[in-house]
Amino acid sequence: MKTRVLGKTGATISEIGFGAWQIGGSWGDVSEADGKRALNAALDSGVTLVDTADVYGDGRSEKIIAAVLKERGGEKPFVATKAGRRLNPHVTEGYTGANIEAFIDRSLSNLGVETLDLVQLHCPPTEVYYRPDLFGALDQLITKGKIRHYGVSVEKVEEALKAIEYPGVATVQIIYNIFRQRPQDLFFGEAKKKNVGVIVRVPLASGLLSGKIGRDTAFAADDHRNFNRHGEAFDVGETFAGVPFDAALDAVEQLRPLVPAGVPMAQFALRWILEQEAVSVVIPGARNEAQAQSNAAASALPAFDEKTRAAIAALYERLVKVHVHHRW
Repeated sequence: MKTRVLGKTGATISEIGFGAWQIGGSWGDVSEADGKRALNAALDSGVTLVDTADVYGDGRSEKIIAAVLKERGGEKPFVATKAGRRLNPHVTEGYTGANIEAFIDRSLSNLGVETLDLVQLHCPPTEVYYRPDLFGALDQLITKGKIRHYGVSVEKVEEALKAIEYPGVATVQIIYNIFRQRPQDLFFGEAKKKNVGVIVRVPLASGLLSGKIGRDTAFAADDHRNFNRHGEAFDVGETFAGVPFDAALDAVEQLRPLVPAGVPMAQFALRWILEQEAVSVVIPGARNEAQAQSNAAASALPAFDEKTRAAIAALYERLVKVHVHHRW
């Protein structure tokens, strides 16, 4: 497992992390036992960054992480969580220092720690990024010792660019994958200039870039790939990266010939993301041990050749860009 530095945090972390949304909820039935096995498999494979949120299973994900780390003992991975989506309604006015501190206190309890490594504002409304008072409140939480660092998880490139104007923002979590390429146009360069860590989520476009989903694939009623295809519950860009299902499947078929023999498409898609030097870590989720181990193995793949990079760029321009580029 290769490592990178997570921006201003100074932490050296594995370039493949573990996204803990799947072990929390909204991905169908993933038992607590399976969730623990998946996380253990990732940690055993060299993963040293775990990303979660207080709303993943209403704290279930954070509690599973705490239990696994307590059972394992020894050196702890870097754990990033998120706050803000517990607000109901989820509106700009709810993003106050007091509310965020209350959410952080709950996460401290769920994770069983005295200080959180990293707290990220969890895809807040765009107006929140224009609230310097809130970022000042986050600075105060560092002073209080409740958090070591803070960052943001964004939906749009524009939000990311605004966020990194605040000197205290150490990281930005953003969607970036073969089907969502806009961050590389401007944001990655700006983040690198300001030494902001970049955490890449939805790297496999909700499983589409595993190559294992077809038009007849059935998703459970409580799986967001069933109930959020049109943005019914949250931003549609979080589900299948915002690409219409049939169009995305067509693009996957065009991608298959580019994947080297013997390499799982998921690993290929993860390695493509790691081609970007500005990326600090990519955080695929996993429902079981095998997925966690396979994801971690992507770090060992060789760099892409220019022909493959060009072919993927052309595929995006031809089949995907019209659906997503202007939106996020």
